[in-house]
Amino acid sequence: MFIDLLRQRRSIRSFDHRQIEEDKVELLTEALLRSPTSKGRHPWEFILVTDPQIAALLATAKPKGATFLAKAPLSVVICGDPTVSDVWIEDCAVAATIVQLAAEDLGLGSCWSQIRSRPHESGGMATTVLRKLLHLPTHLEVASIIGIGYPLAAVAGHSRDSLPMHKIHKNLYMRQ
Repeated sequence: MFIDLLRQRRSIRSFDHRQIEEDKVELLTEALLRSPTSKGRHPWEFILVTDPQIAALLATAKPKGATFLAKAPLSVVICGDPTVSDVWIEDCAVAATIVQLAAEDLGLGSCWSQIRSRPHESGGMATTVLRKLLHLPTHLEVASIIGIGYPLAAVAGHSRDSLPMHKIHKNLYMRQ
């Protein structure tokens, strides 16, 4: 059941050095391309990074929260085109969620690194640095990067007791 997948999923930042099988990469690619988008506009584009040298550079995209990408056997750079859709950010976020759940379903772990609007240690923006590194055209923005691989260690999902149930309201917003 889908809820079981959600119950077991955790952010994984430490990966085994095994490469991901090509058939699994193909399934992840299909999952990305099947991600729902507003009005079917598909404002996203994806760069699959498996080269360890490029992965090491992705890990420096921002001062905190990207270092795990250096050891990820696969990184998915999720880009969006603001000229295609005014909700490109949301569409990219949906794709990021879909690929993470697909990875979990395939026995892989993943973690999300926010890139849009994040600074780079050089003083510029992370997207600007990545645009140059990945040869992106100027109309594309980098929304996020998802690191994917085999988890180095098993991590249990969050317990139901740890869920922030106070964030759920029925019919009207009720201040707790």
